[in-house]
Amino acid sequence: MREYPSNRVDLRSDTVTQPTAAMRGAMQNAVVGDDVLGDDQTVIELQNRLAEMLGKEAALFVPSGTMSNAIAIRAHTNPGDEIVTESTSHIYVYEGGGYAALSGCSVALVPGKLGIMTPEDVAKAIRKGDGSLGHFPNGSLVCVENTSNRGGGTCYPQETLDAIAKIAHDNDCAAHMDGARLFNAAIATSTDPARIVRDYDSVSICLSKGLGAPVGSVLVGSSDFIALAYRWRKMFGGGMRQAGVIAACGLYAIDNNIDRLSEDHERAHRLAVAVNSLSNFEVELDSVQSNMVFVRTLEGIADNVVEHLTSQGVDILTINDSVVRAVTHLHITDEDIKRAISAFSSMQ
Repeated sequence: MREYPSNRVDLRSDTVTQPTAAMRGAMQNAVVGDDVLGDDQTVIELQNRLAEMLGKEAALFVPSGTMSNAIAIRAHTNPGDEIVTESTSHIYVYEGGGYAALSGCSVALVPGKLGIMTPEDVAKAIRKGDGSLGHFPNGSLVCVENTSNRGGGTCYPQETLDAIAKIAHDNDCAAHMDGARLFNAAIATSTDPARIVRDYDSVSICLSKGLGAPVGSVLVGSSDFIALAYRWRKMFGGGMRQAGVIAACGLYAIDNNIDRLSEDHERAHRLAVAVNSLSNFEVELDSVQSNMVFVRTLEGIADNVVEHLTSQGVDILTINDSVVRAVTHLHITDEDIKRAISAFSSMQ
């Protein structure tokens, strides 16, 4: 579905997509108002649509997924509290320590298998100040990432999600889902998104990854929670004015770009199987559940792999010195996958 001129195959991330002509048309024709004053009707429609889709009471449009997670953490916690999350989660690895700087929280890290925590390990990680002679912080929030980015795009089994949320609530913790790629998980597991997040107090949805919008995320939860989140959005600088021009992209995305995620998943799996068959590379095929492919190389040569593929017109990213990542999205075609496979093969 590439609509813009390029002679490259850009597999660095699903954030690199550009608005299609139809999405640009939606932007141009969007009805707008002042969202801080609460009268941008396109933003209101997007918020209401996603709240309804996820079975929650309300939603809040924000500029980014990182801000959405930061607002959720601040709204659920008090300074000095502790959040519980998986050791390679986006909140811990890729959000600049915002949980500490913006919310004054420490973090308890839970080891995961391919990015997936077990309920038992989550339970062990929750600490409470009461009964600790003042030694422990107060664990007040459990954060789950679905799909798990650093897990390779893996999806939580529904029974695991339910069990983790129950453990959180039984221990007087809120449960937040970083669902940046929630719709990838829904398509991959054939599960209704509302069912996936049923037991979670808040959910962050990113519109600018697999869904192909140029910017924006939506935080979803109860009416009381979103009212509090609105206050923190303002304080974090996320209040926007005529935001309907970008909210229109989100509406177009949820109407047109969810079901087609299965195409991205199929292409990622095809790439993974082919690369895994090459002698110098290894892919944990069990992790390729959505649109990501993590490729293990010989130790220390990941930068060389990126450089070689770049010379072949294929762009990917390193994760560390022996792992590279490729991500499929709506601009990647079958021919692009063939070209990427050929580029990897030429390193043999």
